[in-house]
Amino acid sequence: MSMTFTTPDLPATTSIPATMAAVVCHGPGDYRLETVPVPQPGPLEVLTSVEAVGICAGDIKTFHGAPSFWGDAQQPRYVKPPMIPGHEFIGRVVALGAGAAEKHRIAVGDRVISEQIVPCWACRFCNHGQYWMCQKHDLYGFQNNVNGAMAEYMIYTKEAIVHRVPDSVPIEEAIVIEPLACSLHAVERADVGPDDVVVVAGAGTLGLGMLGGLRLRNPKVLVSLDAKPSRLALAKRMGADVLLNPKETDVFAEINRLTDGYGCDVFIEATGYAPMVNIGLKMIRKLGRFVEFSVFTDETTVDWSIIGDRKELDVLGAHLGPYTYPRAIRYIADRTIDVRGIVTHQFPLADFAKGFETMERGHESLKIVLRPGPGGN
Repeated sequence: MSMTFTTPDLPATTSIPATMAAVVCHGPGDYRLETVPVPQPGPLEVLTSVEAVGICAGDIKTFHGAPSFWGDAQQPRYVKPPMIPGHEFIGRVVALGAGAAEKHRIAVGDRVISEQIVPCWACRFCNHGQYWMCQKHDLYGFQNNVNGAMAEYMIYTKEAIVHRVPDSVPIEEAIVIEPLACSLHAVERADVGPDDVVVVAGAGTLGLGMLGGLRLRNPKVLVSLDAKPSRLALAKRMGADVLLNPKETDVFAEINRLTDGYGCDVFIEATGYAPMVNIGLKMIRKLGRFVEFSVFTDETTVDWSIIGDRKELDVLGAHLGPYTYPRAIRYIADRTIDVRGIVTHQFPLADFAKGFETMERGHESLKIVLRPGPGGN
């Protein structure tokens, strides 16, 4: 199956090439580096040269055919191949469709990011300001009408929410804007106060961002839970007071010790590891708050009587990074949250398979980045 773009003839004066390299998803496990046409922006659209694109755990789960993306008997398929993956990205404006400069308040040459969701702006949720839960719910890199950033060039659509990114922010930090925005939203959902003992399960990119955001709220005790010592070292720098490795420590006993036997006040799940849900439900105190951010490969089963009859918990979901991108950009730019060290590997676009493998293996790796531009290839 070939990739299809609508690409009018490019003006003779432009330096933008007619074709580009792109990773194209045709199905689970079928990702190919192809030469495809460079898209041209229509009215209100922005064409960017992709500076960098991060590989997310969701990209790996999509690659392996997870039902939450490809569907099964209980849920419809979400992805629409053939598409170009990549929803964590930074780009540079190279062309603007009619009206785009005024709509997005940007100019050619600006360094920009678009929020990962492409809202329809017409559904019930969009009309109530809840655009991140848009009923249509297009996300860059999962549908072929909103192709992602694993390519040399990318379109930000007319519906996009675009933000400028300071040139002073190194690419290894700028690429963390999208996950940090998501982390900040999860922190908002947790509604943490100064008397709370908070446990963040997982010290990956998202969990580390959550720790940074939580540190600004000054909880009584901030606990990071992860099985990798290198990640726990970053968690400490992000502000965690207590570092727990479940392979080495009885985490339940330690949390009980810290809380006089009550359990933690807030548990935030950021591992994507289904059994961690039950661990969190066991670890949290009565009337506590459980925040779930992860996308799981497999279903998890819990005893719902814990949530209701035994503990009367608040169970909260967190999705994407609504209204938090400007703050994430500012926090990274001034290092209010210091994200240095989160990017551990960078690969040229042609080595995307190696990037996926490194991300999945997770050995001494954290955030993996592909560099489609001239500096990366």
